[in-house]
Amino acid sequence: MGATVAALTADDLAPARRRQLLTRLVGQARARGLGDLFKPKAAVRWMADTVAEVAPHVPIRDLATLRRHFPGLDDEELADRLVRNAARATAGVGAAGGGVAAVEWAVTPTLLSAPVLLAAETVTVVAIELKLIGELHEVYGMALPTGGTQRAVALVHSWASQRGINPLMPGVGVSAVLGTTARKELRDSLLRRFGRNLTTLGPFLTGAAVASYLNRRSTRNLADQLRRDLRRKGRDLPGSRPALP
Repeated sequence: MGATVAALTADDLAPARRRQLLTRLVGQARARGLGDLFKPKAAVRWMADTVAEVAPHVPIRDLATLRRHFPGLDDEELADRLVRNAARATAGVGAAGGGVAAVEWAVTPTLLSAPVLLAAETVTVVAIELKLIGELHEVYGMALPTGGTQRAVALVHSWASQRGINPLMPGVGVSAVLGTTARKELRDSLLRRFGRNLTTLGPFLTGAAVASYLNRRSTRNLADQLRRDLRRKGRDLPGSRPALP
């Protein structure tokens, strides 16, 4: 599942490939216990556990790699490009989810597929935004924690709180952080996303258009808030490179 989600975070996926990967993810999610997803609390708990599981597998490029992939851009232009690409990717997930839903709702048993699709779509959007968060931290000169677990904890907390990572926060394990207030933040944020993704199930692919728009808007809003916070933290952190204007 981690590998499938990681593949879905790529910037340049063709629509058919994204739909194929999302369909695969739906199948993997279904194999993890379909019945629990009919209960909202159980669905959110499943998504929180899955986000914690896939977060260490999200591929985040360091600044040198980003410079190679996007040559000739200054810091703000690079950040703009990353936000644009992530917003397109989450919009693409909404569109792909609508396409999968169109197929799923055309066959029986449809109600067995819907909650799994919504959960899979939500987890995928979160993974794309985790990647964006990690790469924006690189652009703004805020070092990520080292190690897969440490980095995953910081990214999940940053996503749930919509704030930059505090590089001075002592390292702790995923289970420790996600067992505290941060886990409640994550569940609350996932519940909001899960509810928004209900639009995917609209008839005749109208849901795909709405989900695509809402995903793009939410990703951009997250990025705007995060970039403001990273600029402020960059100014306040001793020894960091000068914050961007």
